[in-house]
Amino acid sequence: MTGLKLPRTLRLDASDTLVFAEAAEPGEWAVTGSFLFFDAVPDRLTPKERIAFRSGFLGIASFGFSTLVVVSEASEAERDAAIEALAAQIQRRLGAPSLEAARAAAREEIAVAASLCQPPVNTVLALHRSLEDGEIREQFRLLRPREGAVPGADRQHAYARAFDFFESDEPEEHVDLVGLMGSDKT
Repeated sequence: MTGLKLPRTLRLDASDTLVFAEAAEPGEWAVTGSFLFFDAVPDRLTPKERIAFRSGFLGIASFGFSTLVVVSEASEAERDAAIEALAAQIQRRLGAPSLEAARAAAREEIAVAASLCQPPVNTVLALHRSLEDGEIREQFRLLRPREGAVPGADRQHAYARAFDFFESDEPEEHVDLVGLMGSDKT
């Protein structure tokens, strides 16, 4: 390997399929996806779009969202393929004026994604995105496997610390998960 690392989407349970309009498939290369929200007004987003804005990494292949990504080894060929796949998505879905312009944007997004992968392989990353003073801010949390956890053996329990409770001075948000499950309109 080249020492290159990129984030891959990670699904520990079915929650992503319930809370996002489009959930990324597990194991996709991922980017933060903040570029999708540059012109967004959070108050005008649907509930599922707000969740994607607040906490979703963008899976490159599906253009769906994932709450978590895992730092993974990548070859240069895999990075180049991820750039090409993201460029194709940017041109097709977002209307980039040319494939070269889309490639430039994709290279930049992949470089940002790679910069997040400084922690060791198998470190899980979570994202919190907010709008402050008209600018998108991103915060990342590192979630490491518990001591003694065997990689790949039991991911739900190995990363149980991802579900710790903590106090926050952010305003409370309420999400009706049951309502989101039955709603195709959001």
